[in-house]
Amino acid sequence: MLVHAVSVGEVNAIREFVPLLGERAEVVVAASTDTGLARARELFAEAHLVVRYPLDASGAVRRFLDAVRPNAVALVELELWPNFVRECVRRGIPIGVVNGRLSDRSFRGYRRIRPFIGGSFRALAFAGVQDETYAERFRAMGTPADRVHVTGSMKFDSARVGEPDGADDLARALGIDRARPLIVAGSTGPGEEALIRTACERAFHGEHVQLLCAPRKPERFDEAAAALPGCVRRSRPGAPAGDAPRWFLLDTIGELRSAYALADLVVVGRSFFDLYGSDPLEPAALGKPMLIGPRVDDFRAIVEALDHAGAIVRTDRDRLGADLAALLDNAERRADLGRRALACVEANLGASRRNAGLVAAAVGV
Repeated sequence: MLVHAVSVGEVNAIREFVPLLGERAEVVVAASTDTGLARARELFAEAHLVVRYPLDASGAVRRFLDAVRPNAVALVELELWPNFVRECVRRGIPIGVVNGRLSDRSFRGYRRIRPFIGGSFRALAFAGVQDETYAERFRAMGTPADRVHVTGSMKFDSARVGEPDGADDLARALGIDRARPLIVAGSTGPGEEALIRTACERAFHGEHVQLLCAPRKPERFDEAAAALPGCVRRSRPGAPAGDAPRWFLLDTIGELRSAYALADLVVVGRSFFDLYGSDPLEPAALGKPMLIGPRVDDFRAIVEALDHAGAIVRTDRDRLGADLAALLDNAERRADLGRRALACVEANLGASRRNAGLVAAAVGV
């Protein structure tokens, strides 16, 4: 069986799914990006072959399928490349989608080119999708209704529950004062470090509330540092002279979960300007109280599940400072949000097993 996950986010989502498939058959994991390939090797290389997904040129696709020889293909979230789908159908290889989603903007784009892409949706042997809204969109694009199944989000399964190693070491290295409140803004995008710093300054009027920002993209580390004047950078530890530092920058890779473990309050980034949100499940699985902005298109189903459970605060640029202050002033409310977040994660487990069952059923194993 071949599982294709485009990049890091999709690879992380199949952390539980691949071992479940591996109980039934040999699994090959493919990724498209360098970072996705590196993460796939880190997670799966000891037990499974990890390969780079081919360009969607007919010759490259044929050579790839000749080499891998899958008896089924599972595409994570969507990633329908017409030549690849067409060649799988020609060879009689069942191909489908797991953890499927079709965002508002993607759906609008696909509808415009439905005469060209509709055949790929009709060819799907199975589509395990995250919620009923996505199911309706897959059916509207032509996937037969009896092949579309609401299975939930596999990202709930991949959210690791429990305290991570390294949180104490991170706090010591940065000089974070564990006796003072710490806000962690995770996976921030352009403009958000300045927005959240300003919200803290206005809300807390010079009080010693600490802010740690962790930009999503490494190429933004210097830009983020400029938005946090006098900040302590993880890559350059050592507190500046003078007063105890208030601003911290996590400009390394792989330590965000440790930062979340230190947080009294989490702000989920890429949700306040023109991007489409970040995954809130990692802090949720740690039982952390969270705020998120209005732009959550890429994680709509997850955010709605948390919102329905009363486990996340929806805010915006104008209300952010007031909402931060209100939560930091109410320990009982923060504890309740954290409990509800963890309970929401636990209540939504099982999507990986349901999606694995769909793939196995397609080949009768």
